[in-house]
Amino acid sequence: MSKVSTIQLNSGPNIKVNLYDVKTFIEQIADLGSKMVVLPENFALMPENDADYIKHAEELGDGQIQNYLSDLASSYKIWIVGGTIPIKSKDKDRVMASTITYNEKGEQVSLYNKIHLFDVTLPKSKESYNESKYFMPGDKIEVIDTPIGRAGIACCYDLRFPELFRLQQEQKVDVIILPASFTEQTGKVHWETLIKARAIENLSFVVSSCQGGYHINGKKTFGHTMIVNPWGQTLDILEKGKGFISSDIDLSQLKSIRENFPVLEHMKLINKK
Repeated sequence: MSKVSTIQLNSGPNIKVNLYDVKTFIEQIADLGSKMVVLPENFALMPENDADYIKHAEELGDGQIQNYLSDLASSYKIWIVGGTIPIKSKDKDRVMASTITYNEKGEQVSLYNKIHLFDVTLPKSKESYNESKYFMPGDKIEVIDTPIGRAGIACCYDLRFPELFRLQQEQKVDVIILPASFTEQTGKVHWETLIKARAIENLSFVVSSCQGGYHINGKKTFGHTMIVNPWGQTLDILEKGKGFISSDIDLSQLKSIRENFPVLEHMKLINKK
């Protein structure tokens, strides 16, 4: 059994301030004996203008944000899943939304580039999102062995595409890790339902990390950072504001559930031509 912690933020355009918040919480989390901490999508940068993601984009393997997380991981001897970081792509006008994981030595051990980009105008609202204007989509799933189990990495809008998690499950995933920045409007009606659905249908723990609050760019995020067990039960939740939650990931419980309720073994995917 291993403990995981997950941080909720209300990030803004000042990278140094956002990273200071991350460090403050990791200092507290390290004292709890957590093996891993998960950061939300856009944890280091929520700019007033989305074009600033291009301005602050880093080369993979080196940059202010990446180096800071690497140093934190090695200093506090904890795995860090770095929400999303703007990483330069082959297109000078777009970046990758990259979730980078560091082990307790500060080494990069995983890279996931967000696959599904949020291009949506919210109903009855002036809020609109066009992530594909500034971000390039990834094209590979990511599964990694971690101190809390074999984990599939996804991000925010990916949550609405269950086939992604089925592909991860082909690699025997125990835990789904999901940094997010869900909007207030869609979060109110869909967030908890989708999180629990992914947990139940994949018989896996789901560890999410969210943005939660009003942002300088005028957008509002839903929060509700959650850790959910394979039976769809909420182990802990932080609804609003900055902070963190923690929970034990009990892989023996997971094994028992899957042995007694072997739904994953019953799955039959029919290829219709």
